[in-house]
This record gives sequence, structure tokens and C-alpha cells, in this order.
Amino acid sequence: MVWLTGGSLALGLLMVFGLFGLVAIRGFSTFWPSEVVRFTTESGEVVLGQVRGSEERLLTEDQLQQLEDQKGAETVAAVRANGDRTERRRVRSVNLFDTDKNTTAWFDDFELEGSTAGLDGAWERAIERPEWALTVERYAEGRYFGELVGFRSGDTVEEDLDAAWAAFEASRARVDEARADWKYIVGVRIGRDLSAATKDAELSARKVALNEGEGSVEHLAAVARAEELGDENALLTKELQAEANTIEQGARDAALLVRNARGEVDEIEVWDVVRAIPANRIGTLGALGVYVDRWLEFLIDDPRKANMEGGVFPAIFGTVLLTLLMCFVVVPFGVLAALYLREYAKQGLIVSIVRVAVNNLAGVPSIVFGVFGLGFFCYFVGGELIDPLFFPHYGNEPVYGGGGIMWASLTLALLTLPVVIVATEEALAAVPSSMREGSYACGATKWQTIRRIVLPRAMPGIMTGMILAIARGAGEVAPLMLVGAMKVAQSLPLDAQGLHPERKFMHLGFHIYDLGFQSPDSEAAIPMVYTTTLLLILIVVALNLTGVWVRSRLRQRYAAAGA
Repeated sequence: MVWLTGGSLALGLLMVFGLFGLVAIRGFSTFWPSEVVRFTTESGEVVLGQVRGSEERLLTEDQLQQLEDQKGAETVAAVRANGDRTERRRVRSVNLFDTDKNTTAWFDDFELEGSTAGLDGAWERAIERPEWALTVERYAEGRYFGELVGFRSGDTVEEDLDAAWAAFEASRARVDEARADWKYIVGVRIGRDLSAATKDAELSARKVALNEGEGSVEHLAAVARAEELGDENALLTKELQAEANTIEQGARDAALLVRNARGEVDEIEVWDVVRAIPANRIGTLGALGVYVDRWLEFLIDDPRKANMEGGVFPAIFGTVLLTLLMCFVVVPFGVLAALYLREYAKQGLIVSIVRVAVNNLAGVPSIVFGVFGLGFFCYFVGGELIDPLFFPHYGNEPVYGGGGIMWASLTLALLTLPVVIVATEEALAAVPSSMREGSYACGATKWQTIRRIVLPRAMPGIMTGMILAIARGAGEVAPLMLVGAMKVAQSLPLDAQGLHPERKFMHLGFHIYDLGFQSPDSEAAIPMVYTTTLLLILIVVALNLTGVWVRSRLRQRYAAAGA
């Protein structure tokens, strides 16, 4: 029996740590800058890019016959000489002329130029490592691979490569500062402040029309104010847009001159560059600096290029805020329900049925909770009650009648409520009856006994329920797809103006789903899937460890009090 139980434990640990090890290795390696290689296939196609993975495969007779029909007998002879085995590599290679193609492709050794001489060492014979090969990360078009040939500043072209690279790095600070100013004008002044002011004025006019009557003096005055403000904001928007355009045009005078795999020279304006990396020249310390910089961008920046690049800060923020809001809701209600079932309710058939129902509720598929949240919270409570009562001036535009972080947190609270109830009931049952009797003997009422004696001693168990609720709710995706999670959220649900419970949000779990199954280039998105999964695991672990630490402190406190 010892061997059976020990073996089961070892198997479970192996599965858990094996899965986490796979995610950790793939996730931590995503941002390490790999070398850029160039090779030519037997068809004459020149490829310039990064190797993102490799695997060895054994070809069957049918595959060999098909290969002979496609490539010829010499290629098949080279494969057979290698034991019918070939190694293939996944290469990421995309340039300006390839924006309509997938960014990754597999290349077998027998596809390389000169592979008929033998597959052993074919890869090393075929590849070159250009000294000035660049990996250019761009804001809009994704990554570009090419060889540096010069740098243009205005009408002046610097062709000395060392001097060209130095000029590019010198221009980065100026262009980055200009882009920050442009982003503030376009994103904050125009996109947020002026748009919000104009919309608020229009909504105020609608509200006056509902309260005072359409066509009334008050309504006409409100409409006039809204139109006046709209004209002022339109003029100001035009001025700000002109200022932004001037900043952008002034910063677009510098560009990298890069030769692509076809031998054509492309201009990549510094304005469009997030970072450029001379991957084959930077060395270990330089690679480490790029690695840290990419991680910082991933943690604090917004996503770009269909969420496949950039950062995930809005998703991190939404995940943590959603989990905390869920805890604020589920823990009080779960504790109150458990208190009633354990301390007040008369034990009998009805209470037993309620307990069975609560336990069975934990086995309901999460998508069912999502459908309930959508129908009850979003459509009924928000769309039928709150919006008509408090926001009639919004018309057909839903405020609380659509998905939002408040409805998502309430849906997850329902989903995790059985966990908190069961854990709290077990914690209450573990409090010795002698402590209750001693409290009653001293003249305390039932509520005083619960508040002063029972609940403090049961608090570590209640914290256990909260930890389990966090572990269950933080990684849920299916219900969130229906009640507020978005691919891209334009604004955070919590900002300097306060909490906005009606706003939609981004979530790491939904982000993983979007990258893995809705990405336009799923092969290129695989590394980001692993990295985002690793980040979600670490966040859940951090939240759980915080709960464990609080529970440990409570146990120590009440153990000392009992002594």
C-alpha cells in the first residue's frame, strides 16, 4: 500500500512539475534574441530569419516515394543514407513584401541547397550568419529581418555601417520623445478628453430632453451648449491633429536602409521602429539587455499586431482586478451562507438537500454560469432594470446592459461560491464545542459567541476557501467570453477617475485563447501563448501565496491566544 500511495504521489508531482517545467522553459525563452541566419533552398529561394524550433522525423516509404516524385532520386538517396531520417526547422522570416503570408515555415534538410551531398551537416553547410543582420520590431507591420546597408537622415545617407548604426541609436531618443508627445496628443487629448467632453455634452442634452421635455427652453439651451462645445472641440481637435502631424512628419526624416532576402533595399523609418537588434553582433550581455527590455515591455505596455507582440498590461490589470472583485463578493456571501447552515439552520432534510445542491453546484460547467450571467446580470438586471432607470438618456447604447467587469466578477463569484461555503462550513465545524459552551456560560449571546469566538478561530479555514476560489476563478475563460472579456480594451476599468464597473476588460485567460485559436498567424503566436500562460500561472501563485501567508499569520495569532 505504501508503494501504491507513494507512486501515485510521485506520478501526480511528475505530471504537475512536468507541465509547469514545459511552460516555464518555453515561456522564459520567448524573449531571448536568437541569431539571424540566411540560407538558400534547392529551388533558389533565399530565406533570412530566425530558427524558432527544430525536430527530427522518420520518413515512411510512402513519404519517401512522394519525395522522390517531387525532388528526384538524388534527394531520396541522401535521405536513405541518413537512415530515412531528416531534421526540419521552423524559421520565422517575414519582410515588407511578405505581409500577406504566414511569418513562419518549416524547412527540411533535404530542401537546402547542396543537400544531395549528404544530410549530415547539411544545415551548417547551407547557412550564413551575416554580421549586420538586423531584427527590426515595428509598431504596425511586425518583425522585419534584413541586413543593414546604411542610414538616412534627411537627404544625407551614411553608408559606413558602424557610423550608420551609431546614427540610428542617436536618433532613437529624439524619435521616441516625439512619439510619446504624439501619442499623448492623439490618445489622451483627442481620443479621451475631447471625445469624452463632447459625448458628455450630448448625453446631458438628451437627459434634459427626457426630464424637461423635448423642445423645452432648458432642452434647447442644453442643445445649444452641446453644439457650441462640439464646435469648439472640433476646432481644437483639428489644431491638435495638425500639431500631431507636424511632430510625426518631423520625426519621419530618419530611416534605416536594410537589404531584404531578395536583395532589395528597403527604408524603415525610425518612427515605425520599436527596437532594432543586430542579433549576430550583440554578444551575451547585449542579448541579456534585450531580454530584460522585452520582458519589461511585455509587463507594462499595451499589445499590438493582433496581440502577438507588445505587452499584456491591460490583461494583467484586468485579471488581478477581476479576481479581487470576485473575492470581495464571494467571501462575505459564502461565509454568511455557511454560518446560517452550520449555526442557525435546524439540521434536517431541507438543510441536507441544500448542502447536496451546493456540492453539486461545484460540478456545473463554467459556461453555464456564463450563460446565466449574460441572461440575468447583463440582459435582465443591467438592460431591463439599471439602464432604463438610471441611464435612459443613453438610448439604445447599453451601459450596464452589456458585458462589464462587475457582471463578470459576480458570475465568477457564483461559480466559486460552493467552494467557499464548503470550506467555511468545515472550518466552523472544527471549532471545539467547548469554546462555544464556555462563551455561553459567561453570558454571551449566540451572535456574540459567533463573532468573538467562532469566526476568529475559523478564519484560517475561511482563508483556505478564498485561496481555492482564487485558484478556480482566476483561470476561467468560458464564462468571461460572454460577460465582458475583450480582445482589446481601449480603457481600463479602474483609472484615476475611479472604478468603472460597466467597462469591458482584458483577461490573461482570454488572451491565451485569442492567441492560440484566433490569431491570424498561429505558428508565430505559439511562443507568446507559452509566455502568457507562464505569467498567468505566476499571478495565480502569487495571489494564493498571499492568502497562505495571511492564513498562516492568523493561525499563529490564535494559537498564541489559545495558549
